Amino acid sequence: MIENNTQENYLLEVKNLKTYFSTENGIVKAVDDVSFNIRKGETIGIVGESGSGKSVTSLSIMKLLPNPIGKIAGGEILFNSPSRGMIDLVKLKEHEMLHERGNEIAMIFQEPMTSLNPVYTCGNQVMEVIMLHKKINKKEAKALTIELFKKVELPRPEEIFDSYPHQISGGQKQRVMIAMAMSCEPSLLIADEPTTALDVTVQSRILQLMRQLRDEQEMSIMFITHDLGVIAEIADRVIVMYQGKIVEQGTVWDIFSNPKHPYTKGLLACRPRLDIKLKVLPVVSDFMDIDSKGVITAKETNKFQSVGEALLFNFEGDEEVEEKRAKIIQQTPHLEIQNLKTYFPISKGLFGKVSSYVKAVDDVSFNIYPGETIGLVGESGCGKTTLGRTILRLIEPTSGKILLEGEDIVKMKKEELRKLRKDIQIIFQDPYSSLNPRMTIGEAIIEPMRINNILKSDYKRKKHAIELLETVSLKAQHFERYPHEFSGGQRQRICIARALALNPKFIICDESVSALDVSVQAQVLNLLNKLKEQFNFTCIFISHDLSVVKFMSDRMIVMNKGRIEEMGYSEDIYYNPQSEYTKKLIAAIPRGDLEDIRKAQLKRKGKIITAS
Repeated sequence: MIENNTQENYLLEVKNLKTYFSTENGIVKAVDDVSFNIRKGETIGIVGESGSGKSVTSLSIMKLLPNPIGKIAGGEILFNSPSRGMIDLVKLKEHEMLHERGNEIAMIFQEPMTSLNPVYTCGNQVMEVIMLHKKINKKEAKALTIELFKKVELPRPEEIFDSYPHQISGGQKQRVMIAMAMSCEPSLLIADEPTTALDVTVQSRILQLMRQLRDEQEMSIMFITHDLGVIAEIADRVIVMYQGKIVEQGTVWDIFSNPKHPYTKGLLACRPRLDIKLKVLPVVSDFMDIDSKGVITAKETNKFQSVGEALLFNFEGDEEVEEKRAKIIQQTPHLEIQNLKTYFPISKGLFGKVSSYVKAVDDVSFNIYPGETIGLVGESGCGKTTLGRTILRLIEPTSGKILLEGEDIVKMKKEELRKLRKDIQIIFQDPYSSLNPRMTIGEAIIEPMRINNILKSDYKRKKHAIELLETVSLKAQHFERYPHEFSGGQRQRICIARALALNPKFIICDESVSALDVSVQAQVLNLLNKLKEQFNFTCIFISHDLSVVKFMSDRMIVMNKGRIEEMGYSEDIYYNPQSEYTKKLIAAIPRGDLEDIRKAQLKRKGKIITAS
């Protein structure tokens, strides 16, 4: 036990933490001399790009670093354990840490599907945690689990208790993980990207639930995310990390109203905006440079000095928007969707008789003009992805017409459709699973050119592939590398280059930026817009994030339960939504506006927690 000599009694105090990884290329300083604290009942947000060290910081606190490559190389992690007093977690042995982990410090991981065991029911997995830490029998543990499921507002808690992870939605899986984390009433909850890639409505409910549980149990939360809009919704204080170091920290109000560090300014500026129309999203590199020693510096020829200046510089006026609209709709439609239906049969009974249908796409009609971007937005299960894949006939439609430049894709035979494939491409959500891990990225780009007889030799195809890599801001030497050697943002750029290799007329982007950091997301979105002008293709952009769709699209389609709920120009739908469903989607978006931050702080029982 450690005597607490600090002036304030913190629940957690991290002092000069250093976490290093041993790799083939030497030592990686994932967390490099990091210090911060958390009070009882306080929520701190840790933000930064992938690789900034925020998740490794949480794994260091939990002592879940991968052995033998990862280790805490220095520092202290002082935890004020309710049962044992102030202890240094760094010095605890594994059997001692087992008492604190789960009991006093719980963690919710980013991807609930990989955190839950697919061969056990959701109820049994939560029961196992309860019985491990509490001296109660199986019957009592089951009752407590169902009570927890009710507390986290899971529908039909008794049914979900007996359900396997694959049988429930992503939002429901995340609620099961929260129930598991809350089962032993921990003093500290670490939430590592708990809402990334969730629908905005589900995200809003998860954030509300976490706030409620925090206030009821006076629990502290360490909330890790790359999205500053989410941080504004839930946190009291913010820690900004970059390359393993803390570059700025302070109250939510101070960070959002007066960011000091160029990296923080870049993160705030690169979020797609709902209140104004931007031509280009500002990016982190507009605010800062890194010198030869890896030190972050504000640019000497800094493009922008403040977030406001960046937004003003990239602002698109009403006259420009109107001119673009008029130019688009004067053309003949490139693609016409007429009464499209995609139904999936549900079989029941001994002989597999079809009892009913899931109407994934239900009588959908719209046109797309050459050079236009149509945004498809809605919650998971609304039919937007099925619609996109049906248009490409990756899923066969039940009925309706898909007219591409007057030709009905639905009536095409396989051979005709195969020839058409080079003109219609898709960029999937997960770039890693859409690239062959045993194939170099150069070969992945050349292969579709070879199949479709694009260019006359592999030499010319390689030259073109390298040009495409450079077009998407990668390098020629990347040609011989494999997918695992790249970051998520780089892999998505590779998939974009592969889609462009056939010079398509039409591209569908299916949730292609939903899992990327906001800073990388801004770069990819800007790149797609730039390439659209350069290669003159038409685009359907699918996302659950209305702010991203609003930035990318000329017109927007809001889908709900397989049908079109609302359709129109993006600005018109945002400022004057007609349906209650659209209003609900817009209301759920975390904005990060100063007025919203002020209201959130006032809701915290009438007090604002100030920085130490």
